[in-house]
Parts: sequence; structure tokens; C-alpha cells
Amino acid sequence: MGRQIVTILGATGSIGINCLDVIAREPEKFQVYALTANTNWKKLLELTKQFQPSTAVCVDEQAAEKLSEELARTDLKTQVLYGNKGLESVASANEVDTVMASIVGAAGLLPTLAAVKAGKKILLANKESLVMAGELFMSLVQQHQALLLPVDSEHNALFQCLPNHHYPQQDPSKGYIAWHDLGVEKLILTASGGPFLNEDLGCLANKTPEQACSHPNWEMGRKISVDSATLMNKGLEVIEASYLYGINPDKIEVVVHPQSIIHSMVSYRDGSVLAELGNPDMRTPIAHVLAWPERIYAGVKALELTQIGRLDFQAPDHERFPCLKMAFEALEQGGTAPAILNAANEVAVEAFLQKRLPFTGISELVAVTLDKSLKEQLKIIHTDSQSELEHILETDTQTRKLAWKLLDKAVGSSKVIADEQLSSRGQI
Repeated sequence: MGRQIVTILGATGSIGINCLDVIAREPEKFQVYALTANTNWKKLLELTKQFQPSTAVCVDEQAAEKLSEELARTDLKTQVLYGNKGLESVASANEVDTVMASIVGAAGLLPTLAAVKAGKKILLANKESLVMAGELFMSLVQQHQALLLPVDSEHNALFQCLPNHHYPQQDPSKGYIAWHDLGVEKLILTASGGPFLNEDLGCLANKTPEQACSHPNWEMGRKISVDSATLMNKGLEVIEASYLYGINPDKIEVVVHPQSIIHSMVSYRDGSVLAELGNPDMRTPIAHVLAWPERIYAGVKALELTQIGRLDFQAPDHERFPCLKMAFEALEQGGTAPAILNAANEVAVEAFLQKRLPFTGISELVAVTLDKSLKEQLKIIHTDSQSELEHILETDTQTRKLAWKLLDKAVGSSKVIADEQLSSRGQI
């Protein structure tokens, strides 16, 4: 079998860098076709010189121009594209076998769908694609016979612990297999609890972006680090798991596991619980999906259980982590609720990182945006002339506008106060 030809969407982020680290260890198995970034053309230039892809893409046009200018000084023949069209082009190119979908946030939806429609092997690290458009996304995976493999450590762990160690078992006439027919009782997602797990609740409003981004176990980007601190990241993973594995929300449980050694578990009808363990290093799940169904060396240190000594678990505190409860409720609500939740959260996290919103204001802004959007459905009513995807994208756009508007009205250091009051913190 020849080398896999790989496009990496989001090459300059933590997942992209770890993916390239694994690829560099197995040059006879993998070849990079395209690397993409948003604005970080300097890092993309460095990676392009090392891996010599056929194409490099910057979403930002000015960044693409700078990259092109610098590449012109070299003897590399790498083509430079820009914008969403460039992303979709390298995600669906005929030459490509595998697409690592690791763009953070809603921006990853369209290029990931382009890979789906092209029937690629997709390594999914962009959970927002499923949060925003779960039913549509999975139906397109089936329609175009794409191979979808999960990169998130939790979903990858579930993937390895579910029956036959693979999914989806699809029959066009029946849809996705019902896991409970194979004895699956429950999916258990583990969460580290982030850097503020044991902090006094009264101190949370004063936490800084720097503190929130200092994760105790994982090296991640700023947005996902903040999501880990609020446990919104786990909430989004709950929604992703429900669509990815076709399982009802009441069959998904979250437990806080501070050591981040057990990445997730599957509970079976006979009382068995299967768990996937490993050091907290994203190269393990990346290597797993890159080479699946084979196993390759990932450069990860072997797990030494005797050095760990103990594994702790506790139920999540919804007063401390209201975002997790909101995610479960949005999943139960269905429709556009998960997309609204995601868009509001992206705005809230960005505002927090800009120091325009206190840490506790993240959940408060998400809650009031979600509540107002679902009650009034302002400008996001699905019309017959809209496709489902257009409706999802319009929902995302209008939710962001509403969230910024509510933020601009906000006063106080730890409460989001607009014309309306939150009747209950963390409620839809």
C-alpha cells in the first residue's frame, strides 16, 4: 500500500502540530499534500519549508500574500491559496486520501463538509462541525461513504472501547447501528475539571485568561483551554458523541477525572466497563486514526501505572460548571439549540480572552443568548427557500450578532445584564 496523502486543516494549531510530529516519524507511510492556517503565515512558512506540501492556504488574504512573497524567495513550488474556497479546495482535492479536520470552531464546518462530500477519510478534531450540524453531517458521511474517525481523546477512546472497535456500522436501509443492541449501556466521558476544579466559587469571577489557559494536564490552544476551564468543552463533546455514535443523551455520562489518564469508558449491560488509558498526549489518538486499523509509533511515553498511584473520579458540580448543564439541555432541545450554544460560547470566550468579560460571565452570556434566541428565534426562522446548511449558517451568524449586542449592553464585573434578567443561571 502506498503512502497516505494528507491535508491538514489548521496546521499551525496544537492538533496540527502534533499530527505533523507523528507524520514526520513515519515518512514512508504519509505525505503532506496541503497545510492551512488562518493568519499565522510565519508558522505556516516554517512548516511548508519542512514538509514541502503542494499547496498552502491562509484564510486571511494578506497573510496569504506575505506567505507567497516569502516562498518566492525559496526554490519550493508550493502553491498558495487563500480564503474559505482555498480550504475547501485542499479538503476535497482528488489527490488527497486523508483530511485532518482541526480548525477550531465554526470556521471548520464548511471545509470539513467539503471533505465529507468528496468521500475522504476524515480525522475529526473539529467537534463544532457535529455540534452545529450533527444530523446533516452524519447523513452526508453516509451518503458520500466517507470514513469518519474521531481525534478528540474522549471520542477516540470510545471508538476503541465500542463493539468491534470501529464505527459506523452502516446499512443504507437501516441507518446507524443501535449500540444498545450490542449490549452498550452507557458512554462515559471523562473531564479533567480544568485549572479551577478546586478553587473557591467566589474567586472564579477574578480569574484571568492566562490562568484559564494554564491547563494542568494538556497543552492546548487558548479557546479550547478556556472551554476546558468552564467544562463547555465537555458539553460540546457530549453533543458530538450523541451524533457521532447515534446514542441518546440519557445514555451519556460525564465524570471528572483530574489525572486525565482514563480518556473515556463504555459501560455494558453485563456489568463490564471498558476504558482506554494513556498519558495525556494528543499524539496517541492522532496516530491511532492516521494508521487505523494498524498501530504506529507516536513518540508518546509509555504509561507507568505504578508512578500514577491513584485514579480519582467525581460527579461534575453544575454550580461550578453551568456550561455543561446547558450543553445537555441544548442537546435535548435539538434543532438549532446546539448551534446557538456553540456560537454564543465562541463569542463569550473571545470576549473573555479580550478581557471584556469576566470568567463567570462566559456562562452568563451564553445562557442569556441561548434563552433569547430560542424564545424569539430572531431572524433565524427556517424558510422553505433555505437549505438546511444555509439555515445552520444563518443561525450561527445571527446568534453571534445577538451575543455581541448583549455583551455591549452588559455592565458589572460578573453579571451579564441586558434588558432581560437571567431567571436561573445556566438554564435554557
